Amino acid sequence: MKKVIHYINQFFAGIGGEDMADQKPEIREGAVGPGLAFNGMLKNGQITHTIICGDNYMGSRTEEAVAEIFDLLKDIDYDMLIAGPAFQAGRYGVACGTICKAVAEEKHIPVITSMHSENPGVDMFKAFMPIFKGGDSAANMKKDVKAMAAYADKILAGEEGKSAEEEGYFGRGIRHQVWLDEPVTAADRGVDMLIRKLNNEPFQTELVIPRKDVVPIAEPIKDLSKAKIALVTTGGIVPVDNPDHIQSASATRWGRYKIDNMDRLQGGEFKTIHAGFDPAAADEDPNRIMPLDVMKEYLAEGKIGALHPYFYSTVGTGTTQREASRMGQEIYKCLEEDHVDGVLLVST
Repeated sequence: MKKVIHYINQFFAGIGGEDMADQKPEIREGAVGPGLAFNGMLKNGQITHTIICGDNYMGSRTEEAVAEIFDLLKDIDYDMLIAGPAFQAGRYGVACGTICKAVAEEKHIPVITSMHSENPGVDMFKAFMPIFKGGDSAANMKKDVKAMAAYADKILAGEEGKSAEEEGYFGRGIRHQVWLDEPVTAADRGVDMLIRKLNNEPFQTELVIPRKDVVPIAEPIKDLSKAKIALVTTGGIVPVDNPDHIQSASATRWGRYKIDNMDRLQGGEFKTIHAGFDPAAADEDPNRIMPLDVMKEYLAEGKIGALHPYFYSTVGTGTTQREASRMGQEIYKCLEEDHVDGVLLVST
């Protein structure tokens, strides 16, 4: 039976949520949390140890966290590392990708993880390891674990894996030469695809070129002292009653709030509804996320020409690219109407 190490964050280890996101790496014998499901499905391997690390700790002290994890594993033999699944949790996905990449490069052993397509960890790490196409929440745990375990069993048994599409993970941009069971020349395959395309029939190219969503870089503002600037945040700063009912995660709504009659945002009048970080500091002083106080100082000093009379707010954590794009376009229309020259976009 092959030995497997499992990596999970503080939440799935049952330690705590955001209040424990700075948890240092620790190791436990056996399976913990989702690892129990893996051990129930793996046939050729078993999780012997679980590494646990807080998402904030891995994100803010990456090199330190990786070094500490390697130190915890220095006297342990293992044949594979499994991380997650991370679903749509961005920091967790990046953490899973980070430790998988480090172990693969240092130990030269197989590593796998799983994330939702909207997880930023996919684009960051899919070239370095198989990242299975997972669900958006823990409700998909059983399905995601089953897909990962089936692939892990193949690799642990020394079997040849199939293509990314057949196995169910994101394409890595790696191409292999294969011999078809029924040899067909490239010319014949090409003509067959062309005929299918002309007849509006489905076909699959053998040379998939990924589409990149490229956003053109805007021209720099030549003179800030004459520019009108707007404030936008994905940090969830809203009036305390959250009048637009913006969700604390996976947002589909945004709001705009009048600021031309104030010099700073006051705690108790404004707060954050963001579920992805400890809100205490932002609730105490909302200007830490939405820096109205500094921008009003810049305006008084003549560093900027004007300040748009509203700020715009939504929540970034878990928000899909599709919803973010839609909300951005809607906010842009408001900014365009007021001839805004530049935007200070404050994220968290």
